[in-house]
Amino acid sequence: MTSRLPARVRSFSRGQKIGLGALVSCCGCSVLAVLLIIALGVLGAVLDAEDTVTAPAPTATSSAASDDGEPTPTPDTSTALGVLAALEVKGRAPKTGYERDLFGWRQDVDGNGCDTRNDVLRRDLRDILLVHGTQGCVVLSGELATSPYSGDAVDFVKQDDPALDIDHVVALSDAWQTGADSWDEQTRHAFANDPLNLLAVEDDLNSQKGDGDAATWLPPNSGYRCEYVARQIAVKEKYELWVKPAEVDAMTEVLTDCPEQPAFADDQAVPAPGEGEGAREEPSPTPEPEPTTEEPEPTTEEPEPTTEEPEPTTEEPEPTTQEPEPSTEAPAEEESEDDGGSVYYENCDAVRAAGADPIMAGDPGYSRKLDRDGDGIGCE
Repeated sequence: MTSRLPARVRSFSRGQKIGLGALVSCCGCSVLAVLLIIALGVLGAVLDAEDTVTAPAPTATSSAASDDGEPTPTPDTSTALGVLAALEVKGRAPKTGYERDLFGWRQDVDGNGCDTRNDVLRRDLRDILLVHGTQGCVVLSGELATSPYSGDAVDFVKQDDPALDIDHVVALSDAWQTGADSWDEQTRHAFANDPLNLLAVEDDLNSQKGDGDAATWLPPNSGYRCEYVARQIAVKEKYELWVKPAEVDAMTEVLTDCPEQPAFADDQAVPAPGEGEGAREEPSPTPEPEPTTEEPEPTTEEPEPTTEEPEPTTEEPEPTTQEPEPSTEAPAEEESEDDGGSVYYENCDAVRAAGADPIMAGDPGYSRKLDRDGDGIGCE
């Protein structure tokens, strides 16, 4: 406190102070000494107050002070680190209610007639072959010259899909847990289909990443990590998503190796339909021969029908007017062998004509047919 007293008070020499003490001691006036000390204390307090009032106040343009009193510099938002410093830091929110379909991935939000997946393929691939008849939208084949995640070249053929995936740099699930759960449908669809947040990469690396953030996954290609983190920061800043404490630490650690990494520019427009590096449409397919609609002409010549019909027989067989006379003879019983040897009589008339009636059993020509009653005497 002594150093802040005015010059007139500080001018007391050491000798004068000693003399004053001696005087008090000498006189034994202890009360006087106490009063003198009190007076000097009051004088010093008044002078301190004057010094405080006259001290210059901080100007309105001064930077905000930190906890230790030092001014906090304004973040340089031209760098990724500066943008990161301006993001809100909070813990992860619950995943309750999250569904991937809520984000409308692959919708044609820019209205160019092509889905987002094929837009990004036309942007990221080269030597592009487009499917004929798709208005320049669908990529049939091409080459990812340098995969950002692996650094390798990757050939893409649609028939071998999924050789490539389109990755959301800030995963949809991560976005949901850092602020997107309160978005409306239009904002979710814009986010999921924003070229700033999309990259063509190998499907296995996309699956490996899952919905991880920078604290849980970084590209194997270490040379791309600074740009990858800068891109994530740009997406989160654009859509006002917060970052988690562990995420901030991981991003900061990456950017320590590239402190001047520029803030990622929001300039990731996709080519118009039919455009892209080396884009061309496949040749028109050779038309297949049309099926023959003409049927073979039917044979008009038919065999001439026979006009001559057989003349009907006009003569009908005359009916037989003579009916056979009913036989008066009883049906012959089963005949035994003739007893008459070689003599044979057809009937009793023949026997009678021969004068052999009545004919007895054992007579020449006898047979059972001549003996109706079987008594051994025929033609009685």
